[in-house]
Amino acid sequence: MTEPVPTRMNAVVTTGNGGYEMLEYKTVPVPVPAAGEVLLRVLAAGVNNTEINTRLGWYSSSVTTDTDATSDAQNREAVQKTDGGWNEATPFPLIQGTDCCGRVAVLGAGVNENLLGQRVLVRACMRPNGFDDPANVWMASDFDGAFADYVKVPASEVFPLACDWSDAELATIPCAYGTAENMLHRADVSPGDHVLITGASGGVGSAAVQLAKRRGARVSAVTSLSKMDQIAELGADTVLARNDNLLARPGEISIDVVVDNVAGPGFPQLLKLLKRRGRYVSSGAIAGPVVSLDMRDMYLKDITLIGCTGWDAPVFPNLISYIERGEIRPLLARTFPLKEIVQAQQAFMEKTHIGNFALIPAQA
Repeated sequence: MTEPVPTRMNAVVTTGNGGYEMLEYKTVPVPVPAAGEVLLRVLAAGVNNTEINTRLGWYSSSVTTDTDATSDAQNREAVQKTDGGWNEATPFPLIQGTDCCGRVAVLGAGVNENLLGQRVLVRACMRPNGFDDPANVWMASDFDGAFADYVKVPASEVFPLACDWSDAELATIPCAYGTAENMLHRADVSPGDHVLITGASGGVGSAAVQLAKRRGARVSAVTSLSKMDQIAELGADTVLARNDNLLARPGEISIDVVVDNVAGPGFPQLLKLLKRRGRYVSSGAIAGPVVSLDMRDMYLKDITLIGCTGWDAPVFPNLISYIERGEIRPLLARTFPLKEIVQAQQAFMEKTHIGNFALIPAQA
């Protein structure tokens, strides 16, 4: 069963590593779903660091600077990186767009007919060999994503949901909230834990504040001076400025879990904050991927370091349930037409907002 769809669509095609000139808004064929797949009409697509970092090739081991410095360098001179993707070389040309709120338009063979016409979110992190195998692939990093009128994905990765959120609000959820929930899940954040969250105004950080409070944790959040009031409104028990001396407040040996996507020069003091058997969990390093580690801080306190990329099985179903029960709220900062992706990413990189942006295709 299908609904009428065109044979061609508008999409933003990323042609290689480099600056904004690598983003081409053009007409391309509409993908055709194979058996077990669905074609979604994209209603809204979120904007993330992920797309920007992939375009820049920031995930390459050759990059040692923070994301801002890498962006400046790539906007001066494009350098192609064979290891710049999340898994292997990014398959350019690529339609990016990790976050997708869409409506099921076409069913591939063997797909449950009840999905047709439903509004869904896409689980962007997919585990092709099942959740007992750590291998993972990502929409918009390993195959074409949602910066387009239509996208095809495995039917197993779409999740219908019933809520009154707008399409753009839903599009802020998958990558940021999925990543944050996965970090809290893997670090086993429990009621009464004292959790320190760095970069608390970003998409993942602001999601982590809400999700940690939902788990009954006490939250200390680190952000810029201009955003402290807004982070407090999200529920953080204590809000600290980015340049505060964290060793004085909250103090050494005071934190059960550090949720850190900043890293960079501030990393060494984060381990000093942790209690014995504390957990440090990370899925990013916007302030710089190469850090100084005093091994004594780690082993003398029996600290666990947890890297998070592949999402575990409960993560995305949990998010859907939180949305439907009204336990979290979206943080939609701004929307842009899809064709204005350059303006959207430029505004995103200014980092004056809290939460995420969303891109709206012309046909949505």
